[in-house]
Amino acid sequence: MNKQQLITELKKIEAVQYGEFTLKSGEKSNVYADLRRIISFPETLKLISAAFAEMVKEINPELICGVPYAALPLASALSLDTNIPMIMYRKETKAYGTKKQIEGVFSANQSCVIIEDVVTSGGSILTTAECLKEHGLNIEHVFTIVNREQGGAEKLREQGYQLHSLLTLSDLTSEGKNV
Repeated sequence: MNKQQLITELKKIEAVQYGEFTLKSGEKSNVYADLRRIISFPETLKLISAAFAEMVKEINPELICGVPYAALPLASALSLDTNIPMIMYRKETKAYGTKKQIEGVFSANQSCVIIEDVVTSGGSILTTAECLKEHGLNIEHVFTIVNREQGGAEKLREQGYQLHSLLTLSDLTSEGKNV
């Protein structure tokens, strides 16, 4: 995957924004990666899915799971591109029907890669991974479009997960500095 091509595409669809923003972590930033916009741009979604598909060949997981909600379309596209089955983690356990927290078909001890759009602290990934592990799945790898380089990769590594990112925040800033 050509990083510059992806950066150009993300800027073209205005998924990279400059100004004053408060992140989910509460931190302030002058760069925001609004990657939820990708769902409205099929060509961009295909480009990202193709890049993830190249990465997934190295790992060969049995399942894919997107962190709710922004990464669900990314996981769906990757599943379609690779024929790797997808499962879905629910933030809230259903109070009706089967009352499942993980949707889809899976068995204990299957390997699963987690997909996320942006990693800042890694908190959402850890919550997702914890639930998947409670259901017997093996998690070692996490894919993201943008690693904001704000401690998330280190926090994930401490918990035994390897983060694979297409871009870093430094890649998105012309100065190459963390912001």
